[in-house]
Amino acid sequence: MDINDHAYTSTTYDKHSHVEFTYKMSVSEVEDFVKLRVSNNYLFSGRRNTSMWAWRAILKHMGLQHKMTHSQASKKWENLKKRYKGLKNPSDGMKVFPDAWPYFNLMDDAMEGRLEGNATILKAFPTNRDFPPISKPKRRKVSMEINSPTASLAGGPEIEVSLNGDEDEEAVREGSQEIDHAMQELAHGRDMLDGERQVMEREKRVMGREKQVVEREKQVVERERQVLQRERAALDREVAALDRDRASLEREKVVVERERALVERGRDAVSRDRLALERERARLDGLSANKERTEEVTEDGGKAKDSGKKEEFLNLFEKLIEHF
Repeated sequence: MDINDHAYTSTTYDKHSHVEFTYKMSVSEVEDFVKLRVSNNYLFSGRRNTSMWAWRAILKHMGLQHKMTHSQASKKWENLKKRYKGLKNPSDGMKVFPDAWPYFNLMDDAMEGRLEGNATILKAFPTNRDFPPISKPKRRKVSMEINSPTASLAGGPEIEVSLNGDEDEEAVREGSQEIDHAMQELAHGRDMLDGERQVMEREKRVMGREKQVVEREKQVVERERQVLQRERAALDREVAALDRDRASLEREKVVVERERALVERGRDAVSRDRLALERERARLDGLSANKERTEEVTEDGGKAKDSGKKEEFLNLFEKLIEHF
């Protein structure tokens, strides 16, 4: 196998038959693999086991969870980066041909951040049901005879040994790691539940305080509404009083108009009487002048008599004037 094949091949170990299988990724799978790794870079926070869960999420999304392990995916990514860095920054005096490697432009875009957001954003914690279980190796019993009289009489003891001891030990170790990972997942889930419970408790307390604030505001609004109702009732009473005053003013206005009309009629009557008196006075003045001319012709004896009548007439005229 050429060294370049590490960029897109993976070796899977079957723990039952102890046979190694090699999975070769297609070009499109490599592109999806790189894009998913770059777009979900936030999952690789550096905390314990975050890399494992992140690679598992990527493999599950690609449908390769039964063909590759998280460690193989991590190794594949490191090989891609190593090959890219070797072509991007070759050693002094070394001549390289980046275009000869089909994934150089892809990795260049990935390393320069141009592929961020080009793939689905994944969740960090797929469950163990998404991955094949790790089966513990079966142990076989092998009978071994011990050359001694006691052993011969007893029929020979049976000693339990395991075949392919190194491989079985590795399988057991990986199984224990899977159990540890499952326990860590449970612990993480418990921590998440505790965190969510605490968040819910805080939200509940906040909602309780907000409810109290709303109740206080409701009481304030109710008091203000009562005050407004009282003010409205007072305004209604004032409006009613103003209406009564307006009606009273209207009645008084009517009375004043009637009195004004009576005064106008009395004034007109007085004016007519004054005109009549003026005409009567003018007539009397004319009569008095004629009478004086007549008295000049008559004798001196008649002057005294006429003078008395004139004086009496003037007295009557003055009384008439005073009456009006």
